[in-house]
Amino acid sequence: MAPDPSSPPVYIVTGGAGFVGSNLVAELYRREPHAHVYVVDDFRSGTHANLVGAMDRAGVGPFRGTLLADGVGDLNWQPAIEGLQPRAVFHLAAITDTLEFDEVKMLSGNTEPFGDILEACASAGVPLVYASSAATYGTPPQSETRTPFPESAAGSPQNIYGFSKWLMDVELERWFARCDAEGEARPHVVGLRYFNVFGPGEGRKGKMASMVWHLTNQILDGGRPRLFRSGEHERDQVFVDDVVACTIAGSRPGVTPGVYNCGSGRTTSFNQIVEAINEALGASAEPEYFDMPDAMRSTYQHYTCADMSAAAEGLNHRPSWSPMDAMMRYARHIASARREAGMPIKIETGQGASS
Repeated sequence: MAPDPSSPPVYIVTGGAGFVGSNLVAELYRREPHAHVYVVDDFRSGTHANLVGAMDRAGVGPFRGTLLADGVGDLNWQPAIEGLQPRAVFHLAAITDTLEFDEVKMLSGNTEPFGDILEACASAGVPLVYASSAATYGTPPQSETRTPFPESAAGSPQNIYGFSKWLMDVELERWFARCDAEGEARPHVVGLRYFNVFGPGEGRKGKMASMVWHLTNQILDGGRPRLFRSGEHERDQVFVDDVVACTIAGSRPGVTPGVYNCGSGRTTSFNQIVEAINEALGASAEPEYFDMPDAMRSTYQHYTCADMSAAAEGLNHRPSWSPMDAMMRYARHIASARREAGMPIKIETGQGASS
């Protein structure tokens, strides 16, 4: 049954109390003030405070949707989709801790519920956009040649988190192959391989927050930003506003179903992150370099960069933000938030610390 066009649009966002999810919820309300958003979150890593903060930053008033405090695997998706008739489902809920080594926990939390969500959305003709990850790439040959990763380079993840996301992409490929073999149209399903996302709202992620967040706070605390020696590791750092825009673009009519990269399409070294933060804050903090632990060397992604050409063609999405510009804006945001909270700020200016 198609949604009633005269009724307010309905959206479902799993993981909507998380970092990217809460920013997505707020942007949906900004674009469609009369929408009704159902947030599904088990609060394993999300919190209501993320939703409150995101709605406030977007200037859209308080959250007025429905919050279901459930794990995505606890819901019966078929009747839920048929009953709510959402305009789109955004599936972002996941265990995102890349240092989680319990394989059963990771697969049962990330991979297993995906099949039910995919089948329910495909059967009802409801667009589904889900979060995959750049971790699905591991260290492909492009990481040695320092060239952007095409979507075809994925498949050799180096940790169980990346493997759990890769299996979701494989499940979608199977579904597409079955449709192709039977002469049916592929369902409107888009997977997005998020690269290194940073921006407002991530502070409650703790150790899994971005390098931009951690380094900015280290400098604001009057310390030296700590980097693996010699700070030349390069990552595709993508501003959360671009990630949200890409995620919404994946739900729009006319896109080509498939799995796409969601990054900035540029690389930023860790040294460059420090340069951007120093410039934004008027600081002169020098990095403190230390050796990478041996246990991390074999699984660490020393280089990542998203090839965004497929997303430009299939989703009509192009990143808007220069990572360096976004980092400077974000560093100032963090400093402002600390001041508002009454937290001390000590910045090394080269002439001593200033409060």
